[in-house]
Amino acid sequence: MWLVRPAIPADLASILEIAGTQGARLSSTLPKQKETLASKIQHSEDSFAGKTNPEEPPRFLFVLENTVTGEVLGTAGIDARAGNGQPFYNYRRDALIHASHELGVSRRVEVLYPSHGLTDQSLLCSFAIKPELRTTDAFELLSRARLLFIAEHRERFNARVVVEIQGVQEDDGSVPFWDSLGRHFFNMDFQTADQYSGTLSKTFIAELMPPNPIYVTLLSPSAQKALGQPHKLTVSNLELLQREGFHAGCYLDIFDAGPVLEARTDNLRTLVTSDRKELHGSHDDAGETCLIAAGEGNAFRCTLTPVAETLEDTVKVPVRTWQVLNKSAGDTVRIAPL
Repeated sequence: MWLVRPAIPADLASILEIAGTQGARLSSTLPKQKETLASKIQHSEDSFAGKTNPEEPPRFLFVLENTVTGEVLGTAGIDARAGNGQPFYNYRRDALIHASHELGVSRRVEVLYPSHGLTDQSLLCSFAIKPELRTTDAFELLSRARLLFIAEHRERFNARVVVEIQGVQEDDGSVPFWDSLGRHFFNMDFQTADQYSGTLSKTFIAELMPPNPIYVTLLSPSAQKALGQPHKLTVSNLELLQREGFHAGCYLDIFDAGPVLEARTDNLRTLVTSDRKELHGSHDDAGETCLIAAGEGNAFRCTLTPVAETLEDTVKVPVRTWQVLNKSAGDTVRIAPL
């Protein structure tokens, strides 16, 4: 069975290995440095336990585990407050009208404005999974388990949720938007800047990025074409999030111009369709495959299981599911259709 649970220090080596296989930008908030990642896992443990202080907003990191082998094959995260106490930078896409009455000329020009308007909204992040699992139900389980956690701990999260989708990157490693804009101000390659973004204070972005609006027409043709477009390996994740109710707004990632998706938390499909039910046992695998989650804080567990509903408005699941969730008959669980 597949299980999504909070990350623990013993997962460090596995998560480092996953981060190393993702390639640049496929998980910018998943550090590839041992000490930094260990600190992130510790912060996550404190967050699940409710031990963080106001200066360090909660950040939750989950892992996908194969319960048969014990292997950790994916990660997913939630930052309760985007920016984590600092500005959360993006570009806001807008337009200006340049007109001359004397010449009879009027032209609409696209402009990118530096913005931190999404600061403090809840952020889905750190999504990374082994390539062989991208077309399996484990992919959806890992992504949506976070939303069941939000449903069970609604008071910890903002009224809106955002998620950055990685932008266009060519097969040779070049990033059109970065190469046309950011490189000229940061004097470093994309991979280095992205690494700093995931491990250091974000003040370096404000210090080095131009504070003025960027006229899109001054960017290279390939950079203009990349605006708001996802990395080819993130399309399945984008489509899953769109089914949840996320939509692309006017914001773009400040490094690669990938789309930033937005949604009202309470309108997300998983939150709307999930229900709390009383758990009972079943002697077979009859029923519809659903996501099932249980446990608060560090005890949170989520898996996929056949679910049969009863006339008493309870649910029956195989006993092995009880064991994976660390629950027993009569306990309350949250169910969501796959």
